[in-house]
Amino acid sequence: MGEGTNRAGSGATGNGFRTARRSSALAESWRSLRVATWLGWQIESNWTDPFLFAVYSVVKPVAGALILVFMYLVVARGGLGNPLFPYMFVGNAFYIYVGAVLTGISWVIIDDREHYGMLKYLYAAPLNIYTYLVGRGVAQTAIATIAAAITLLFGVGVLGVRIPPGDVDWGLLVGALVLGLVALAFLGLLLGGATLLTARHNYLVGQAVAGALYLVSGVVFPLDVLPRALQWVGLGNPVTYWLEALRRAVLGDGGNEALRLLSTGTVVLILALSTAGLAVASLLFFRWAERIAHRRGLLDMQTMH
Repeated sequence: MGEGTNRAGSGATGNGFRTARRSSALAESWRSLRVATWLGWQIESNWTDPFLFAVYSVVKPVAGALILVFMYLVVARGGLGNPLFPYMFVGNAFYIYVGAVLTGISWVIIDDREHYGMLKYLYAAPLNIYTYLVGRGVAQTAIATIAAAITLLFGVGVLGVRIPPGDVDWGLLVGALVLGLVALAFLGLLLGGATLLTARHNYLVGQAVAGALYLVSGVVFPLDVLPRALQWVGLGNPVTYWLEALRRAVLGDGGNEALRLLSTGTVVLILALSTAGLAVASLLFFRWAERIAHRRGLLDMQTMH
């Protein structure tokens, strides 16, 4: 009985220890995310005074939207009343997130390693490197949220894009938006792992991937107009289903014939499953890249070319 009591006491102690470790890990992850978010915002916004930063935040998305609108009017020769216009405009507005999140997270590796020379110290500090990188990307995501909102308001107020608030499926919009941002964060971590192993001239990897996805994700034209091989590439990445779900929430129609037979629940399910697969692949790749970087001494690499 005494031995049994000792084993029970030892088990209770072990459970208590594991619970304390999990609580400590969660607290450390939250602290890393919070501090990195504050640091990222300071870096992104302190290059000018608040008024000029606010003007810049408004003018940039409006200018980007106008460039796309004039390209549409000249190249497609379609009027603003064409059903393709709201498809293109809404897709482009939400796509602002893609470049911001991918570049915001992957660029941190080069920024902290070669600009500030802090990456090796981050690995020695008591923080969670994954939530730190995601936190640094949160500032870019916040700026992208402002830009996307301004773009959509400009489209509704000036260009006549019809988005009646009462017709918007807000639950689907919020759920799909959050799920898509999680997928983009994991894709950003994957690119961050690749950046760990490469020199600083790879700083455009986030923009390069965002540019490729712009072509094959049905952002400004339906997947149906692409060659068959590129259509399969588009159907294999979560950004396509993310934009489809967002358009269904905002416009009531995704606009892609290739996805029309899928119910909205199926589109969201595919988005969730592809996000989970991307999360596993991203974390495994980043850990592998970390081990290689430690072994080769790449955490404090300086490539001034």
